[in-house]
Amino acid sequence: MKKSILYYFSILLISGGVYAQEQVSPKTGHTNTNKFRQMYDLLATPNMFRTASGAPGPAYYQQQADYKMDIEIDDVNARLTGSEIITYTNNSPDVLKYLWVQLDQNMRAKDSKSPLIEESSFRPATSISQFVKSHMSEPLERGFNILEVKDTKGANLVYMINSTMMRVELPTPLRTGEQFSFAIKWWYNINDHVKEDGRSGYEYFPDTDNRIYVMAQFYPRMAVYNDVEGWQNSQFWGRDEFALPFGNFDVNITVPADHILDGTGELINRKEVFSKVMMDRYEKAKKSYTEPVKIVTQAEAEIAEKGKSKNKKTWKLSAKNVRDFGFATSRKLIWDMMAVKIGDRDVMAVSMYPKEGNPLWEDWSTKTVASTLKSYSRMTFDYPYHKAISVHAPMGMEYPMICYNYGRPNPDGTYSDNVKYGMMGVIIHEVGHNFFPMIVNSDERQWTWMDEGLNSFLQYVAEQDFAEWYPNALSPGHDKFPSRRGPAQKIIPYMGGNQDFISPIMSKGLNVHQFGDNAYGKPATALNILRETVMGRELFDYAFKEYAQRWMFKHPTPEDFFRTMEDASAFDLDWFWRGWFYTTDWVDIGVKEVNQYVVSSQPNDYGKRIVQRYKISSDDLVYLVEVGSEASSGAPQHVKPSEASKSLNEYLMDNFTAEERLKIKEPKYFYNVTFNKPGGLVMPIIVEYTYADGSKKRETYPAEIWRLNDNEVSKAIASDKEIVSIVVDPDLETADIDTSNNHWPKQNEKSDFEKFKDRVRG
Repeated sequence: MKKSILYYFSILLISGGVYAQEQVSPKTGHTNTNKFRQMYDLLATPNMFRTASGAPGPAYYQQQADYKMDIEIDDVNARLTGSEIITYTNNSPDVLKYLWVQLDQNMRAKDSKSPLIEESSFRPATSISQFVKSHMSEPLERGFNILEVKDTKGANLVYMINSTMMRVELPTPLRTGEQFSFAIKWWYNINDHVKEDGRSGYEYFPDTDNRIYVMAQFYPRMAVYNDVEGWQNSQFWGRDEFALPFGNFDVNITVPADHILDGTGELINRKEVFSKVMMDRYEKAKKSYTEPVKIVTQAEAEIAEKGKSKNKKTWKLSAKNVRDFGFATSRKLIWDMMAVKIGDRDVMAVSMYPKEGNPLWEDWSTKTVASTLKSYSRMTFDYPYHKAISVHAPMGMEYPMICYNYGRPNPDGTYSDNVKYGMMGVIIHEVGHNFFPMIVNSDERQWTWMDEGLNSFLQYVAEQDFAEWYPNALSPGHDKFPSRRGPAQKIIPYMGGNQDFISPIMSKGLNVHQFGDNAYGKPATALNILRETVMGRELFDYAFKEYAQRWMFKHPTPEDFFRTMEDASAFDLDWFWRGWFYTTDWVDIGVKEVNQYVVSSQPNDYGKRIVQRYKISSDDLVYLVEVGSEASSGAPQHVKPSEASKSLNEYLMDNFTAEERLKIKEPKYFYNVTFNKPGGLVMPIIVEYTYADGSKKRETYPAEIWRLNDNEVSKAIASDKEIVSIVVDPDLETADIDTSNNHWPKQNEKSDFEKFKDRVRG
């Protein structure tokens, strides 16, 4: 009996396939469009530089650029002058005939092409300031003025400037392992970044005739040369950020004597530029782990901003193994610090801000810096530098060890929750950039999401950590940090929007619509879903940390990230990368149909065909009849399979002991649940089943359930309890754009996206 029953059941399964094949005429072949196909068509071929596992290969190399600079700021004329010696080391296997240097300030030069690539049109009504700026103002004198480019012996070098890039001809080709040093002198007029925009510059305060300088891209910087595309000399149009090699910096910065200054690197002449009182406060700050210690108080800053010293002071900073350099200086700045324990080291969390930032900044800026370093270190690697600085400025921008962050209270010191959480969020984000891309040094010019997207994901993690460490930072009514990005439902309006204005994540940032959602929001959401819903935290966190540690102080590509995440987790994610990163498909999974069945002892039409075709006994089959069909009329509603089949009872008696039979379930309810997928993205199907007794059960069907049918799939549910409702994605964790089809029985309510559109119309 045992062999007979197994044989007949296998025939039953096979016959369904045979029967189906007999109904379909052969078709010509087609291209593999399966959502689970391998990504060999999209990823670069592994090689000796970058391995198939996603790790650096045995021949991996990267160039080095070291800088010695002397910088001076003319505070009267808002002008920067500088001279530098760049020592470039060729670690590549290639012979170089020339070097490419970035001149990012030229994006603002009078002859810049940046404004010309932007579409413009007249509007029926425009604000006065915008009208004057757009249609009445002459371009300002901005951009680098290169005075000379020479070798270390003083001989002029041939160079050519093409907009934001300068090619320097080498006297002799630079071979593997060789170094070349050359000197550049320049000056430029510093931009007012509040009125003129920009990622650095000054903010002017007319009440005291003072400026706060937040400086970056202030020097000619070496471009990256690597194994992926040779020289990364793509022009800087203003949006795509930067690709930079690592190196060592020794920078002397001369400013008015009453300024305070901090920036990338260690302040090596602290005793020369600090007063004794400042030194005492600094020593105290190095031992304070709970509250910041003010190095310069608000009262002292207010006195300083009323006068203007005609003397000068030089601050000397030295940084090792960084990719860039930034600094901030002003006589208006308050300065505080505290220590934070990272691994077995103390790191200084630092803030610089004017009185206009208080009381918000003195309460929360430095604590936010400290919490960010702890969260990011937990998720990646211990923060390797000795400090992290948050500077108050009406922008958000990042550089090694220093960043510029907005969030200003009203003149009377009051502020809204939006201002407070906005300030905290931007500090977390910009401090977090120390990890991505300042240390895990991806090519921002090419792949904005590897910088902004990965960082926005970690920002969400750090924001939730911050609320746990500092619950008193939360306003009444908030039990967690109100993150702008990360949770799945926040990306729904974008992903469900007009496809004419959505680009794949794997697009150059300059060329995408809705830049914030594309480069920040969608990749952050994708990684959060990958962590919470697809892989689980344990697998994701291990793989993500492996990626960060493999590529710290190196230059990873998207392939390196994708491959490492799979290599370290044994999770096949080709379907995820392809769908979320290479397409603009959206998630929409619903319950199409639920059919309920009862067991019957009477053969149905399908069973009769099987009996006739394979010449078997009708007693050797279990028959299911759909509830509500003509065949089910008069049939008992709850029949155990063993009660309807003599042969099944005999099979159980013959093959299981009495003890084993007690453990066999005796289902009474049988459902065929069909899920459909109107959206293009494959995702796990997360289902909550509710039973008549009020109990619930969660089931997650892996995304691979869609591998053989991209439109709909079915699950047979044998239950000892009656199912009264089914909900797909009950916690809204997959970014499903239409939840109106997520319920059985169907609920007559609008989806979250429809509700959002109604609010927009309103």
